[in-house]
Amino acid sequence: MMSTLAVPAPRAARPMSPTAVAMLLLLPIALVNAVGFLWPVFNLLRMSFKESQATGALVETFSLTTWSTVLGDSFTLELIGNSIGVSLFITVLTLLCSYPIALYLHRSSGLWRTILLVLVIAPLLTSAVVRTYGWIAILSSQGLIANVLGLVGLTPPRLMFNLTGVIIGLTEILMPYMILALLSGFGRLDPRCEEAALTLGATPLKTFWRVVLPLTAPGMALGCLLCFVLAISSFVTPKLLGGGRVFLLATEIYDQAIVTLNWPVAATLSMIILVLFGAALALYTRALRRIA
Repeated sequence: MMSTLAVPAPRAARPMSPTAVAMLLLLPIALVNAVGFLWPVFNLLRMSFKESQATGALVETFSLTTWSTVLGDSFTLELIGNSIGVSLFITVLTLLCSYPIALYLHRSSGLWRTILLVLVIAPLLTSAVVRTYGWIAILSSQGLIANVLGLVGLTPPRLMFNLTGVIIGLTEILMPYMILALLSGFGRLDPRCEEAALTLGATPLKTFWRVVLPLTAPGMALGCLLCFVLAISSFVTPKLLGGGRVFLLATEIYDQAIVTLNWPVAATLSMIILVLFGAALALYTRALRRIA
């Protein structure tokens, strides 16, 4: 009799580890970020170590001259300080204007909540350039505010081509971002906590200060981070409402790159903004650990 050879059973495929699956899923977005963000930032960093001639031509060299010139210039240091101060002020003002709206929207329900949410999101569907030109029509010397004050015999204040107009315009433009960020953090706000505080004898003001505000702190931190980053990097609104008389980091980067053709200085200022972004993100992470 002929003996039959036993065929070994196929081995089952070894399942991938969760870490390998996660890395495989993150690979496409990692490649997109590497090509669309990391590589341009690396080129920007490399350009900041070059030098520029009077004609605007770049000198292919590796030098710290541009960095030392920028960081040793009192105008640049004042520019950085003013940009940080103005952005922080706009962030705080946006928070104060947006918090009551977000809290009321959070406590609304039904069709009224939907209508309010559409009104909040609607400005995001319009370009910041269009909204800035709308503020020009309102704040200019012949605009809506000047005409209304002139009808009642009052001298209209100067609201255009100065820092006041930039603050007003950026605050309104950033309010939808702040409101949406606040709403995302209001999920921890339980009405029963407020009812319990009121039942125990706390006043409405004390309930807001001791209960509502701490529970909504994560949303406030997220909104402040988002608005600060958008404010310090904003270019269109400061350029149009400031009229070239308000000097911030973003407008100075444009002037150095387009007007004076000094690309190494523009690249250096851009890297400084990225450093400020990283510092803001680090502060946000640290604050979130404390309030979470």
